[in-house]
Amino acid sequence: MEQRVLGQTDLQVPVIGMGTWRTFDIRGEAAKKNSRAIVDAALNEGANFFDSSPMYGESEHVLGEALQGRRNAAIVATKVWASTRSEGQAQVRRALQYFGGFIDLYQIHNLVNWLEHLGMLEQLRESGQVRAIGATHYSSASFGELRHVMQTGRITAIQIPYNPVQREVEREILPLAAERGLGVVVMRPFAEGGLMRRVPSAADLAPFQQFGVTTWSQVLLKWILSDLRCHVAIPATTSPTHLLTNAHAGEPPWFGTEERELVVRLAHHYA
Repeated sequence: MEQRVLGQTDLQVPVIGMGTWRTFDIRGEAAKKNSRAIVDAALNEGANFFDSSPMYGESEHVLGEALQGRRNAAIVATKVWASTRSEGQAQVRRALQYFGGFIDLYQIHNLVNWLEHLGMLEQLRESGQVRAIGATHYSSASFGELRHVMQTGRITAIQIPYNPVQREVEREILPLAAERGLGVVVMRPFAEGGLMRRVPSAADLAPFQQFGVTTWSQVLLKWILSDLRCHVAIPATTSPTHLLTNAHAGEPPWFGTEERELVVRLAHHYA
């Protein structure tokens, strides 16, 4: 699987990673066993970028358990999501315990109390417990504030929603990220499942076979990654099989303008 450097860091990331929102917020041994199987499949396929957050319930803890004994094989991105400094510090302590004492990419979730948390994360980076710092937001209404954070020069990555029906980041966020050399992690590649409710026919998908993709999920992921300003897409799944299918979208050749426009038309037609 192709890898890209995540912004102004030495962090090499696979172009297909994995989100843990909802899917790893689980309890019980059977569910945890399935999560470990998903992580097994991801690591075997080279899709070793895992994104989590304390906002996702048990997800950090479950992911940490699934990575026991092989933490160094993974690239872990998590987040601080707290309205106070003390709460943020507690979240960081727990995450460091879950993930072997270091975090590859620590992000400020939805920009909550971002200025205070940014100073804390910078100290952790200086001590070697954090490799890179990022910021996230899911709402275009907050992109103005996200732009401000990007322009501070104090972060090296952002996480934003991007898919063929949710393209607000194309106006200012992606150009600014490219200008400042920031890494881009893409959440919601399937529009929170909205793009998977109705799937294009085999005939509609036929033009994409020459690019090595045959399923709609693969097409959607390749659409994102064909914008080379995007470094890694993080679909979530509860199925090792789906993970392997998604991972196959992470290889060139990439779509050109014509193919990307066709994907947009199909997405709106079937939405």
